[in-house]
Amino acid sequence: MQHLLFILLLLVTPPAAPRRLVADKTASTVIYAMKHPLHAWEGVSHDVNCAALYNDETKQLENVAVAVKLSTFDSKDANRDSHGLEVMEAIKFPTVTFSSQSIKTNADGSLTATGKLTYHGLTKPITIQATRRNEAGKLILTGGFTYNLTDFNVERPALLGLKTEDEVKMKFTVAFTI
Repeated sequence: MQHLLFILLLLVTPPAAPRRLVADKTASTVIYAMKHPLHAWEGVSHDVNCAALYNDETKQLENVAVAVKLSTFDSKDANRDSHGLEVMEAIKFPTVTFSSQSIKTNADGSLTATGKLTYHGLTKPITIQATRRNEAGKLILTGGFTYNLTDFNVERPALLGLKTEDEVKMKFTVAFTI
């Protein structure tokens, strides 16, 4: 009878609520890469605001949300950064965000996050590929995606009358203590 009662308790006991994790800013970065006919460059932000819901029972991420202020990206050229903020209307639209709607663990262990990217006042669906590794008590996600400036109504910046390429490549690393 005790065995049957234990089984019934297992059936009616709700699963544990996912735990909220906050990314370690000292170990997290978001990097954009762009090209101009005369040169290519990257801008790095170390001010990554990221939270996730983590299921301790399944050891899986259930949701993730990221926000980065455009003013925190540094391309090592203050003039380029200033012009970029002007072109992206960063006073009106200061932050780029991503929020997942689903996270799937693939057969090879990689992750596919489907969600919404909000940039320059527009929200668009996006799918992001990432890898996950556990290292020294941390869950570390690395990955990337691309988008086009014109898809978000951003005019391509120009130098010497030549515009940048439309494509922006994004890379990220976010680290959570688990």
